[in-house]
Amino acid sequence: MIAGITLLACLGLVGYGMLSTDEQPKPRAAPAAEVMYEVTGTGRAEISYLARSTAGTATVEKGVTLPWRKSVLVPLGKAPTVAIALDEKGGQAACTLAIRGKHVQRATAMGAFGRATCTGELPTSDGEK
Repeated sequence: MIAGITLLACLGLVGYGMLSTDEQPKPRAAPAAEVMYEVTGTGRAEISYLARSTAGTATVEKGVTLPWRKSVLVPLGKAPTVAIALDEKGGQAACTLAIRGKHVQRATAMGAFGRATCTGELPTSDGEK
């Protein structure tokens, strides 16, 4: 009889745990700012850019036909960056960077394997501009 009562008590606790509807708090997303990267020109290029990655790793797109444009979220405190490398056929291309709709930087790459990088600064918190 004692074993039966103990078994019922254990099953009751297990059942309560399975039926518990308490939701666990979801982790808060890191605050971020909208960044617009744009590469103009003609031909093909390799483009690397920083997007929403708290680790600060870049996304690389190879063999991109220009022009190219991408709007991404970048975590506050990170430096938004877009870098271009023209292919062996060369040409001319320009990168531009806008943070929250405000133009920040422009750079130009020319010739075979020409390179250019545009970088900006983001505040470390939402209260800063």
